[in-house]
Amino acid sequence: MADVILARQLTEQVSRLRQRQSGPLILELDLTDGIGEGPVADPVSAIMSRRKIRLPDIIEGLRRAHHDDRVRALVVKVGGGRIGLARMQEIREAVSGFRESGKLTVAWAETFGEFTHGNVPYYLATAFDRIYLQPSGTLGLTGIAVEQLFLHDALAKIGIAFESAKRYEYKSAADNLTERGFTPPAREASERLAASIAEQISAAIAERRGKTAEQARALLDRGPFLATDALAEGLVDALGYRDEVYADVRKEAGPDATLQYVARYQRGHVLAQRARRLPSRRQDFVAVVYASGPIRQGRSTHSPLGGTAMGSDTVAAALRSALADQRARAVLLRVNSPGGSATASDTIWREVVRLRAAGKPVVVSMSDVAASGGYFIAAPADVIVAQPGTITGSIGVIMGKPVLADALERVGITTDSVAVGSGATMLAPTHPFTEEEWNRINSWLDAIYQDFIGKVASGRRMAVERVHEVARGRVWTGADAAQNGLVDELGGMQAAAEIARRRAGLPADAPLRVYPRLTPLDQLRPPTSSESRPAAAAFDLGFADAWGPAWRLAARAGLPPYGPLMLPGNWTIN
Repeated sequence: MADVILARQLTEQVSRLRQRQSGPLILELDLTDGIGEGPVADPVSAIMSRRKIRLPDIIEGLRRAHHDDRVRALVVKVGGGRIGLARMQEIREAVSGFRESGKLTVAWAETFGEFTHGNVPYYLATAFDRIYLQPSGTLGLTGIAVEQLFLHDALAKIGIAFESAKRYEYKSAADNLTERGFTPPAREASERLAASIAEQISAAIAERRGKTAEQARALLDRGPFLATDALAEGLVDALGYRDEVYADVRKEAGPDATLQYVARYQRGHVLAQRARRLPSRRQDFVAVVYASGPIRQGRSTHSPLGGTAMGSDTVAAALRSALADQRARAVLLRVNSPGGSATASDTIWREVVRLRAAGKPVVVSMSDVAASGGYFIAAPADVIVAQPGTITGSIGVIMGKPVLADALERVGITTDSVAVGSGATMLAPTHPFTEEEWNRINSWLDAIYQDFIGKVASGRRMAVERVHEVARGRVWTGADAAQNGLVDELGGMQAAAEIARRRAGLPADAPLRVYPRLTPLDQLRPPTSSESRPAAAAFDLGFADAWGPAWRLAARAGLPPYGPLMLPGNWTIN
């Protein structure tokens, strides 16, 4: 009897395994905890992000599923505010491509913002055939706002002043310390930025939810909506809990369909593909280099508390490796950075120029943010591709320091110094800049700005005067940047990869390879030289020093600690 039971269990297990391998699939995806941009850079990152899906896996997995007859439906949990607008637009494009196969797509949310904004998650949901919302949820369709705290008067009350200079009027990184509100240029740029994003969200609602442009725009003024109100307005298709959503999907996909995460589905195909290609691994490819985080000199860093910074040594080494590899026929540089150090940005810029000079096409794919120093490193590329919701531009420079003399005097603290050299105490917070020191600072700012716009003009094939018109520190959306020449094409990594393949004369199915390909040993062992593969490994817990000796003062004063080519503020669109 026991043998019969055991045989039956084995038969059932084999049947289930065969079902998983050959039966119909419902792909699922959970976006509420955010997504990863590129590969893990170090052991710490690997541990902290082991459960986080990567954007390339989503895009490639859905592209593959479009042509896979086993895949019957896609169900995605959306919500939360951890994914920026540009990356949401990439996912939205991938979902739209999958829908063209005629397969069912369902988005569901427990809530689109719970007393918070839900514009971007709902924007993604409009790409699906159906949208479900939990009955207790809300739809935080609240419009777009740019808000900033201004600390000038508060600092003045305790005797702290702040001196700064910038190039030019739109560069507003220090305005929260020097102003009482938006300056006219900052207000102009912020109003246009908010309007551009609102236009993109309204257009998506109008197109996919059966609204006119005027009706869609009016909805942004009336939110947020309770679940029943969202249903009545036609913004969602049904109210339901997770079990009800999945039950509806199974009715159409078939009761024998198996659930599988998109990441697992994609990884299975990748492993099988690698096994088939093992004898011919020496084919030509497009090298993908990720440039993520604020830009600093030295190694890229990862903080155990979260956050990464792009080190010029690390990224430059990766680009040099791609230049030296004959099989790397083109480079796709993925930029997600608000900028930082001018010198570090210039180091990376040089390696991009060298790639182009060697005849290897460089295509930049901009993620959520590619501004200030992030734009600097993108400028010399053959083609720049951005999403309409990318934050870019901010071509300008800023410098400043706090002046603590009055604050120190109020609490009875005095200072004294002995200095050799007229500029030795120039950056000290104990006194304002002298006229001579201002002359030095302004000369420095002018030199950096002229170098910046000159390199943009050369890379973008524009007149310097035209670059200055769209520069001056102004921030643009990708949609507007495409209109003024700072961006060549609108799209995501897939579009950028197609351009890179064409430019390199590669077939449409030529592989993308994250570069350089590092083994775990490469990530841990010291490099033998600055041009060996481990030189591009990023595992450093260092801190920013892009302001030189003044970086701590810059950070304490509210300036971006990574350097003068930095996008002001925290640019997250929810």
